[in-house]
Amino acid sequence: MSVLSGVPFAKGHGTRNDFVIIPDPEAVLDLSAEQVARICDRRAGIGADGVLRVVPVEAMPDQVGPRLSERSGRATWFMDYRNADGSTASMCGNGARVFARYLREVSLVTEDAFLIATRAGTHEVQVLPDGRISIEMGLPSEPSSKPDPEVILDGTTYQADAWWVPNPHAVVFIDRYSDLPTDLTPLEVHDHGHYPTGANVEFVEDQSGKDLRAAMRVHERGVGETMSCGTGACAVSLALRSRRGVTAPGSTLIDVPGGRLIVAHQQSGRMDLIGPAELVARGSFDSTWWGGHDG
Repeated sequence: MSVLSGVPFAKGHGTRNDFVIIPDPEAVLDLSAEQVARICDRRAGIGADGVLRVVPVEAMPDQVGPRLSERSGRATWFMDYRNADGSTASMCGNGARVFARYLREVSLVTEDAFLIATRAGTHEVQVLPDGRISIEMGLPSEPSSKPDPEVILDGTTYQADAWWVPNPHAVVFIDRYSDLPTDLTPLEVHDHGHYPTGANVEFVEDQSGKDLRAAMRVHERGVGETMSCGTGACAVSLALRSRRGVTAPGSTLIDVPGGRLIVAHQQSGRMDLIGPAELVARGSFDSTWWGGHDG
């Protein structure tokens, strides 16, 4: 089924990284890249950084990645995440929190602790007493032996650190956040074999004092610059800990244009991403609009 006439949707965001949520409990929708791009178009569609399709795990068992949560059990719902250009990604930290918020709001789950499935595997969710949501992001990637990637922006070449959490990231440390140009597009990434499918790029000012803290802006593959990136925040935390020689458990504060995220590193090595998630609207696709763009 490709026509979305009458199909409901919701709109939500996590630190202003925004998503259209499409419930598909019967697993009957077949979203094409073109359809996703039209939905995410901020002029001619609803507008979003990505689409989150809510589908039962049992309908897409071959899509769930191998990374497993530390908590035993099986997820019921799969987060079919698509970037704004229609391409798929393994995981989206902000999107996962919005996805979890939606599951709770419509009573698809009722517990404060539950599991969701993604292309990166199964992830534990905790709804915190203050309303924020914590997503277990798994273990960090091992450092690569390849040469460091390079990022070229506005005629300046920057050395980057390569991290996968599990999406590919190029983390660039800069002296002053305020020196970045207004627009992060276009930029080039000389990946030296790190990123066969492209990478997200984070520009980061290390603001650490007694605590680990950073401010970042991000350019996401398949989207462009966004107000926040959850997996990017995790990559930045890993790069910052490596830069500072920190190995003990602890948290990193990451300020993004859309708000603040916390990355908590546990004794086991796993990372938890903590931040807000909010639903802002619900509706259904107009039959005339979507019928004119079917296919």
